[in-house]
Amino acid sequence: MILQALKGYYDRLSADPDSEIPRIGWEYKEIPFVIVLNPDGALLAIEDTREGEGKKRRARSFLVPQAEKKTANIAANLLWDTAAYVFGIDTKGKPERARQQRDAFRERLVQQLGELDVVRSVIRFLDSITLERLSQEPCWEEIASANPVLSFRMNEDLMLICQRPEVQQRINSLVSSETEAAMRGTCLVTGQDAPIKRLHSPIKGVYGAQSTGANIVSFNLNAFVSYGKAQGFNAPVGIETEFAYTTALNRLLNKDSRQRMRIGDATTVFWSEKPTQFESDFALFFDSPEKDDPSAHTERVRALYESLTTGAYVDYDGDILFYVLGLSPNASRLSIRFWHRGTIAEFATRIKEYYDDFRIIKPPNEPEFYSLWQVLANVAVQNKASNIPPNLAGDFMRAILNGLPYPRTLLQAAIRRIRSDPEYRVTPIRAALVKAYLSRYYRFYPHPAIKEVGVALDINHPSVGYQLGRLFAVLEKIQEEANPGLNATIRQRYYAAACSTPVTVYANLMRLKNHHLAKLAQRNRVIWFEQLLGEIIEKLDEFPAHLDLHEQGMFSIGYYHQRQAIFTKKQVEAAIQ
Repeated sequence: MILQALKGYYDRLSADPDSEIPRIGWEYKEIPFVIVLNPDGALLAIEDTREGEGKKRRARSFLVPQAEKKTANIAANLLWDTAAYVFGIDTKGKPERARQQRDAFRERLVQQLGELDVVRSVIRFLDSITLERLSQEPCWEEIASANPVLSFRMNEDLMLICQRPEVQQRINSLVSSETEAAMRGTCLVTGQDAPIKRLHSPIKGVYGAQSTGANIVSFNLNAFVSYGKAQGFNAPVGIETEFAYTTALNRLLNKDSRQRMRIGDATTVFWSEKPTQFESDFALFFDSPEKDDPSAHTERVRALYESLTTGAYVDYDGDILFYVLGLSPNASRLSIRFWHRGTIAEFATRIKEYYDDFRIIKPPNEPEFYSLWQVLANVAVQNKASNIPPNLAGDFMRAILNGLPYPRTLLQAAIRRIRSDPEYRVTPIRAALVKAYLSRYYRFYPHPAIKEVGVALDINHPSVGYQLGRLFAVLEKIQEEANPGLNATIRQRYYAAACSTPVTVYANLMRLKNHHLAKLAQRNRVIWFEQLLGEIIEKLDEFPAHLDLHEQGMFSIGYYHQRQAIFTKKQVEAAIQ
């Protein structure tokens, strides 16, 4: 089903003349350096096609014959390749292999394109060029050390030699001949009799995978041979279909693509069966905000959220199919981390539910919307995206897109991060996550004695954990006002024990409270705190010996809600005065 959807995306792009999707036998490749020749094969110059500054310099992309799959064996490309193949440069301490690569590059030109005049010019260049002449070029030192990709053009042309009409015609003929000569079988994607691809093209652009690419369909060991069928014949895919799905996926994974994002260790791509606005907007819901202008990102997400609320996506494109594919590296292969297929209406509704789940009272400077990337980073060790547990991102994404309860591991990660972060503890985004998990859980598994967590403070919430969290927030506030400038409050010292084993710490905290209240100079403030404490304590029969994971989550929400309520009250009082 994945390959079928990718082939459908290729067919969609092929029907669009503005998409510039390559046809079978061709691909777009960044060529940093172009060798300029005259008809006699003499070197005139080596052009640098890169633009930009410093490490951000990017080479121009050119349409070139499709690359040969590089393995341990020597395989040269047609009319373009690395400097090691074009000039026989030894960059790995293997001079004999470098010589064989150069010979293979020349030999392929002679055998497959040698009858073309323009290609004979290239062959004459390869036969006559010397290192002394190459060293006169300003960029030669960089080429010799970096082994970049090179190609050729004639002095009178603006196009590469491989793009000239007579060369393209010949290469297309070669591709057709190779296709017709291939072993035939039933393609598992189309169900039609077709020439079968033996080795599938590599997929590039997946975070953490090999730079040379990796494969979705691959059989490279004798253990995978079944009924005498080796390599790609174990899972037969037609040559044209293989080109279509690999080209489409590489297009989605291109570094300039707006249809890719990274979620944890999974590189995620998405597309619709027809061009839609939802396809362009999808990444905004989940990807990290731009560092240069995060407020602009928030405004765009707000507009998208409002369009979901009004049903704009549902009304116009609701029945169109939409696909989301998550890939992660696995040695020389790619693992399918997650795969989702549904209508735009279904996905739009579930994304809105995700944002509704995460609605919570926040400080004024807090982002209005939290992307999936921000949520995961805030429960990872040191708040680093690189520390996000591998399976967590995929499970979280799967829950959002399928409208299922969030994974329990997400709540565990949030509680663990809150307990291990003594300075910040329950940040707004962590509170929103815990609230979202509990709200969705109890919508799926309702319990008569359990009430859904709200956006703001609920003084009558029946959860013991919630009320204990409120109590802890009030006790902390009393301590802060009694000891201005205190370096460490009870939050740093007692939070972890208070939210898991309350009975071990609350008796001591209540005694300390009396000492702190005695320090307050304003009598009306003391009365207010005592009334607030009484209102909370009357809802508690005892301090329990242990709180389970859900009640620990309730504790963090109660603590956060009460802190925000106290802060809001002070703002209101200041405004009145």
